[in-house]
Amino acid sequence: MTASPVRTLISSLIVILFVFAGHARAAAAPPQSEPQAAAAQQPDPQASQTAPGDRAVDPSQPDFTLIALPTTLRMPKFASAFRVTHRFNRPLGDGDFGDLVEDAFGLDGGAQIGLEYRFGIWSGTQVGIHRTNDKTIEFFLQHQVFRQNDRIPVGIDALAAIEGTNNFRDSHSPALGAVVSRTLGRFGAVYASPIWVNNSNPDLIEFVDDNDTFMVGLGARLRVRPSVYVLVEGAPRFGYKEGKPHLSFALEKRAGGHAFQVNFSNGFGTTLAQVARGGIDYDNWFLGFNISRKFF
Repeated sequence: MTASPVRTLISSLIVILFVFAGHARAAAAPPQSEPQAAAAQQPDPQASQTAPGDRAVDPSQPDFTLIALPTTLRMPKFASAFRVTHRFNRPLGDGDFGDLVEDAFGLDGGAQIGLEYRFGIWSGTQVGIHRTNDKTIEFFLQHQVFRQNDRIPVGIDALAAIEGTNNFRDSHSPALGAVVSRTLGRFGAVYASPIWVNNSNPDLIEFVDDNDTFMVGLGARLRVRPSVYVLVEGAPRFGYKEGKPHLSFALEKRAGGHAFQVNFSNGFGTTLAQVARGGIDYDNWFLGFNISRKFF
């Protein structure tokens, strides 16, 4: 049985269209020489290096703070981080152990809570805001001056901040200082932070003569397991110094970009001026925690 002329014509047109489309795709592809074709099959050695090194997890200093004091962890450009600080108001030594258990180790009482957000405007330069629920707001700027390497034995950051009470309406306290760090391989880091804080005295300025505090924050984060750290920090002070110097201990667990920390402090301070004012004493310790998250 012979095919009709129309059916034969349609079949021929379909074959011609498929052949033409194949030639068109081949013509659109740029020609490659043999070396280029071989190189295209090899992985690009720079492809895995497109992400900056400061975006990788640094096991020696995985977070931007110790407990309340800053570190020199480098902030990548356009990266950010968020932190929650929480200090329960009940002293752990108030009453006997039964009273402490009945109060769920202080969890049933009130707390001073802080929310913090920081952002990298340039690689190594970060700005941030920290607000506590007593209506204190702190703005801060931190810039990495030197990064520890084979020629420079320490990392150094410059730090500036200003905070105000009553939602930044009253009692402004500017601060200037530096953060010096020395990493211990992959086993942690030690820190020293000389910081000057103005208007650290909470009393009215017209009734005080001593209104400045110079403190030297000292601290360490030591890695005891692949993702577990123990931390300690303190802040000896000169000038105005009410109460005892700030002192705090902590246990921290890192999980990817998160850090979960349980701490014990002799006060509630989480901003620079609050730390400069010191803790209550060394007989009263307060349970707290920090939760942080890096978005890079």
